[in-house]
Amino acid sequence: MDLGVVAGEASGDLLGAHFIAALKQTRPGLRAAGIAGPRMRKAGVEAIYPSDTLAVNGYVEVLRHLPELLWIRSRITRYFLHERPRVFVGIDAPDFNFTLEARLKQAGIPTVHFVSPSIWAWRPERIHRIKQAVSHMLVVFPFEEQIYRDAGIPVTFVGHPLADVIPLQPDTAAARTTLGLDAGPVFALLPGSRLSEVTRHARLMLDAAVRILRHHPDAQFVLPAASEAAGRLVRHAMQGLELPLHLLDGRSHDALAACDVALVASGTATLEAALFKKPMVITYRVPALTAYLMRKKALLPWIGLPNILARDFVVPERVQEDATPENLADDALAWLDDDARRAAAIETFHTLHVSLRQNASARIAEAVQPYLEGA
Repeated sequence: MDLGVVAGEASGDLLGAHFIAALKQTRPGLRAAGIAGPRMRKAGVEAIYPSDTLAVNGYVEVLRHLPELLWIRSRITRYFLHERPRVFVGIDAPDFNFTLEARLKQAGIPTVHFVSPSIWAWRPERIHRIKQAVSHMLVVFPFEEQIYRDAGIPVTFVGHPLADVIPLQPDTAAARTTLGLDAGPVFALLPGSRLSEVTRHARLMLDAAVRILRHHPDAQFVLPAASEAAGRLVRHAMQGLELPLHLLDGRSHDALAACDVALVASGTATLEAALFKKPMVITYRVPALTAYLMRKKALLPWIGLPNILARDFVVPERVQEDATPENLADDALAWLDDDARRAAAIETFHTLHVSLRQNASARIAEAVQPYLEGA
């Protein structure tokens, strides 16, 4: 085997697909296997387990799924130790991957980790565990490089693959035509890719949409469901509501390109919304115990990637008890009524996009190639 790989959830699957495609440009016969989602399988990765088996977050949810996660990690570790790939690449899923990477590295298999955990936002002590587990760290944000250099960990800033594939000037009119949307304001609702996130956020966003509709009777709403199961949860949450909602099968980029404002669950989707230059409201809910523990360990006042990267509250964040339909609706409507604020946010997002647009897939392939060649 050339490459062992583990990607967690939908965002890791998307990043991994770009990464595999770049490697295959120079190694068309590349054999890769591990934990992969539909995009990586389409790129040619043999999926021993599907990515969504790792799509859990928060202390409470992880504890609930811990026996299954430990069993899968034990099985996939034995698989890689038997197959001995030339290099292992862990894509995100840090809590799962770092233990696996440490075991493989100890056995003489080089380990590359793609996408640093947010040690600059919380739990900075993880840097010591990372040093034991990772042969080479690939980071997507420029400020992360110095953190790893200072810790003595080989590191390469590669930029973000999404910044390469999302156009600097998205075509909103074309996206609206593709989705069959009428004239009037368009709001994108992105409750998250994990089923637990959809359960917590879908009805919250739909109730906010009802309130928006009272102020703008011509408003339309698009909600990209990350999976069939997510779509079922959204349809269940829709019961009793009358909304001009376009429920999409995936197609989050079409939804973001088409919208005027987005309501987005914190995560990679907030960065995607920023790259599409869309004003947004970031929200997130977790169990109370998880929220308490995370607040105690937090280093920054922001949770959303656009705000973290800008080091400012460019967009509003509504978290936990502050995440109400009224607040989300008011924040979304405020974007429509303030041209100057909207223009300033778009300019900030454009600057961010340019800084992350580094031909990431080629940089990743260049960093991993020496390991594939046994160097």
